[in-house]
Amino acid sequence: MMQTWSGWKRFPDVNSGDHIEAPMGPGVYEVRHTMTGRVVAFGYAGNVANAISELKLNGGINPFARFFGRQLLVSRVSDLEYRTCAAASRAEARTTAQRLMGLRQTAWRRRMDLGWVARHTG
Repeated sequence: MMQTWSGWKRFPDVNSGDHIEAPMGPGVYEVRHTMTGRVVAFGYAGNVANAISELKLNGGINPFARFFGRQLLVSRVSDLEYRTCAAASRAEARTTAQRLMGLRQTAWRRRMDLGWVARHTG
């Protein structure tokens, strides 16, 4: 069974020797811009700590860009924060990530529909 999300954590400064605080095992992660709240990476992995540390966040091509249809355009890693959720297995992490993506897409469609209704009924 999935655990709950961790709190949001700032990305560590690798130059000062800080480390990612994330499960060394399977789970789900989410990375967002601190000022805008825009999600810049989301996924699951067999080792969440490694997956987060391997993200190419400074304008590189992100392996999760297919979820968002774009490259990451982040000027500084210090502008980002992440959260994680441990899972019992990689399969459970994958299932949870897929479910969360579906919920997100449903919520987005509802927001778009509500915007359409507001524009066309006023």
